[in-house]
Amino acid sequence: MRLADAHAAVRRIWTVELRPRPGGPALICPSCTAHTAPLTGSSARSAALAHLACHARADALPAHLRSCQCQARGCRWHPRHRGCAGPVLLALTRDGSGRTWRLADTCAACAAATSHTAVVPDTLSGSPGPSSSPCPSAPARRFHSGLQERVRVQEMLTYLGAALPRFTSPAARLLALQCALRTDIRGHVRLPAGLLQGMRLRQNRELWLELAHAGWLALPDFRALPVQVRLLDAAVLDQAPGRRARCRAADWALRPVPLVLPAAAPALRLTALVLAAHTCTRGEHSADMDILTRLCGHSPQQTGELLDRLVATRTLEAWQHNRQTDEVFWQLPQPQAQPHSVGLPRRHRA
Repeated sequence: MRLADAHAAVRRIWTVELRPRPGGPALICPSCTAHTAPLTGSSARSAALAHLACHARADALPAHLRSCQCQARGCRWHPRHRGCAGPVLLALTRDGSGRTWRLADTCAACAAATSHTAVVPDTLSGSPGPSSSPCPSAPARRFHSGLQERVRVQEMLTYLGAALPRFTSPAARLLALQCALRTDIRGHVRLPAGLLQGMRLRQNRELWLELAHAGWLALPDFRALPVQVRLLDAAVLDQAPGRRARCRAADWALRPVPLVLPAAAPALRLTALVLAAHTCTRGEHSADMDILTRLCGHSPQQTGELLDRLVATRTLEAWQHNRQTDEVFWQLPQPQAQPHSVGLPRRHRA
């Protein structure tokens, strides 16, 4: 009991604020009374996320001693729901203005019910514990080969859902994912021309301008080959998996089995990639509609239309939106017909 009481003094809640100052916003942290010099707009968000990550590493706790801090505060961070449930995760939340950022231990149910929130994976917070799969009992052999890669892509998509502006285009999100997974410890990325050509993004300079305007990277020299990029997001520099493992995940993201769409439009490719990253076992697969819209940068209506297109192209067998629980279920095409199986009707919405 004394051991648990000693750890209970560690409050796993950290908040930073970007306050306007002449010359740029300053980072204010009440936990450590940190005050920074004025930051440029391109580095303010990265500085806030990196500062929160340092607190999480410094105040690390074993998994069995962590608890939902939202519950400890009376669950005032979100509307009422069915109660705390699921594993305790690190949840990153920003306010509507983007000036205040909070990192806290939150259960999966509370994190899903909190707006402007994304789960920060252990690979970004530097946790030394062993990596675990969200679906360890997956029986389908064809999913086992890319299991670790799929988990890393899902984690990075989740992070980018919070780090990038909500209006970031699907093509820019695909490009940011490749850069984040292929970066070295100094934030430098080399993208061969063949890679960009295969992604159909080689001549699209607007995507680089979009990410540069968001303060996420510095514009590269488009005359140089391969393209060399410098990332401004300090939080992606301290990833736990080695670069070789992350590059394998980046390669898997280009061909996300079992939802491979190499020639499709970026919006459709990103939707298929998000679904593939959340596909664990044979049969039905599910995710919250809020998660799908946040990771894809779409509205629920746009997400539904893209899911319909995936069904029309036979990439999906069927999908369904349960509006009571806000869950989206989907089925993959079966290689052989099974007359006794009962599935979802095609293009059905509850």
